[in-house]
Amino acid sequence: MTVALDIAHTLGAFRLEARIETGPGITALFGRSGSGKTTLVNIVAGLIRPDHGRLVVDGRPLVDTAARLFVPPHRRRIGYVFQEGRLFPHLSVRRNLLFGRAFTPASDRRETVADVVALLGLETLLERRPASLSGGEKQRVAIGRALLASPRVLLMDEPLAALDVARRDEILPYVERLRDERRIPIIYVSHQVPEVVRLATTVVVMDAGRIAAVGPVSEVMTRTDLYPLTRRYEAGAVLEARLAGHDPAYAMSILALDGCTLRVPQLEAAIGAPIRLRIRARDVLVATRPPDGLSAQNVLPARIQAIPEGDGPIVDIALDVAGRTLNARLTRRAVASLGLTPGQSVFAVVKSIVFDGHTVSRGPAARATDPSGAVDT
Repeated sequence: MTVALDIAHTLGAFRLEARIETGPGITALFGRSGSGKTTLVNIVAGLIRPDHGRLVVDGRPLVDTAARLFVPPHRRRIGYVFQEGRLFPHLSVRRNLLFGRAFTPASDRRETVADVVALLGLETLLERRPASLSGGEKQRVAIGRALLASPRVLLMDEPLAALDVARRDEILPYVERLRDERRIPIIYVSHQVPEVVRLATTVVVMDAGRIAAVGPVSEVMTRTDLYPLTRRYEAGAVLEARLAGHDPAYAMSILALDGCTLRVPQLEAAIGAPIRLRIRARDVLVATRPPDGLSAQNVLPARIQAIPEGDGPIVDIALDVAGRTLNARLTRRAVASLGLTPGQSVFAVVKSIVFDGHTVSRGPAARATDPSGAVDT
């Protein structure tokens, strides 16, 4: 299934212009509040009729302003998960789930209640009412209700924003399973860097109603020129690795990265599983010779790709590690005192302790189609 969108729309003084083509997996719309993320998903859902443009889902035109075509929301077969669960308080979880099937003809139903319940871990909740559920449980039920409509596209508008950290961590693995086990396009709105890096296969960075960048998460979130939009404090690199083994004596896991290895706190995953790492630039040290007598467990041979010019106290230099870009945040004084230059061989040093549930996650089982058509219009 694919989504192709090319629209322009004005709301007061705000103008949205975007072109996106995407497929299965999670496409994250990322940007500051007011950048146009929710407006864009509301256009896909049919809640906003765009001034100009075209929307095609799975080969079927849903909007074509030139042909005066606008398919109403209830005929689009698009699932929508909001910030709040919006469950029916008088219905049990089971009946809330079944409500999602009511708008889909029997011949088009791909999902069964049993499969969705198993996917989202809802077995013990089916006879309960929404008032007795936690925030994370409500959101899982809301996702299940949307899935049981067998949607062509699933929209998720900051579905974790109303949850505390514990409930957010509870639901993230279920969203990962949804990404990996269901071959439908998921358009996911967020302004949280850790959330986007953990879940997305593709990132669309939005700024003031336009698309500033688009591509695989490992490329977009590494770009230093996007730091004003992707938040410099959280900025760094996203690397895809494989779980190579465990070191039970020290409760550590060993990750393989094209000839290099990294040690992280022990992971609950099978050998060979894809693992996604977020290494923040502020967590990387640079040494000009192999460090000796150092507590940090990860010392990676690297080559300096670039040292941006500037006059501030801090610089984020780009390193090549096993063919991947890794950023290191240094002071300009450190760069000068070490005599660092582009092309120089160095060592990137990363403490194992910086890796946790917010920086290490299960990688996508398969990469989704990149929305390579996403450009400014």
